[in-house]
Amino acid sequence: MKTGKKSFSFIFFNLVLFSIVPALIMWHRPDIKHIQVHISAPVTIKKPFSRNDIYDSLHLGEAGLSRVAYEVGLAGLSQLDSSGDIKNNNILSIVDLSLPSSQKRLFVIDLNACKLIFNTYVSHGRNSGEEWATRFSNDPRSFESSLGFYVTGETYFGHRGYSLRLNGKEQGINDNASSRGIVIHGASYVNERIAKKQGYIGRSEGCPAIPKKLHRVIIEKIKNGTCLFLYSPDKFYETHSKMRLFPTS
Repeated sequence: MKTGKKSFSFIFFNLVLFSIVPALIMWHRPDIKHIQVHISAPVTIKKPFSRNDIYDSLHLGEAGLSRVAYEVGLAGLSQLDSSGDIKNNNILSIVDLSLPSSQKRLFVIDLNACKLIFNTYVSHGRNSGEEWATRFSNDPRSFESSLGFYVTGETYFGHRGYSLRLNGKEQGINDNASSRGIVIHGASYVNERIAKKQGYIGRSEGCPAIPKKLHRVIIEKIKNGTCLFLYSPDKFYETHSKMRLFPTS
C-alpha cells in the first residue's frame, strides 16, 4: 500500500508540475500583438539641382548678370555640347556686354559645383564704343567685338603674352575670330583704377582682354573646350544667329 501511495503521489506531482510550468511561461511571455517593430525611415536622396536654378541660387542678377544672358548662354552650351563641340560642359563663361566696361562683366561659372569662380572686368573692341559696346562686327580689321558663342582652344605665348585661342561657332557672326586673331589675353588697360579714373576701361582690337593679375588663372580654368558667350541685346544678332536661341515675335 505504501508503494501504491508513493506512485500515486509521484504521478500527481508530475501532472501538476507539467500543467503549471507552461502556464507560468506563457504568463511571462509578451503578447505578440503588442510587439512593435521599428523600421528606419527611407533615406531621401536629394535630386541634383537644375542648372536653370543656378542664376537665382548664386544671386547672379545682383552681381549684374542679365538673366537673358544666362539662360541663352546655358541653352547655347547645351546645343554645342550635343553637337560634340564642348569638352568640358561644367564651365560656362559669359561676357555680358549689356553692362558698361566700368562694371565687372565677365562671369565664369562652375555649373557642376554651383559656384561663381570669377567675376571681373573685360574689354570690348575700340570701335564698338567707349563705355558701352553698341556696335559689333565679324569683319577683319573692324576692331569691333563679335557677339555669340565660342569654344575655347589651346593656349600659346604671343606678342600679348600668355593667351587663349577662341573658335567662333556662329557663321557670319563670329566665325572669323581665328583669322582676326581674337583671343583672350591679359591687358594692363583692363583694371579698376582706370575705370574709376575715366569711367571706362581701355579697349582692345576686338579681343575680350582681361586683367593682367587674373589672366593666367582664368585662362587655365577655361581653356581646351569650354563655352564662352558674348552677349548683348542686339537685334541683328538675335535675328541672324543660326542657333535660334531667342524667341521669335
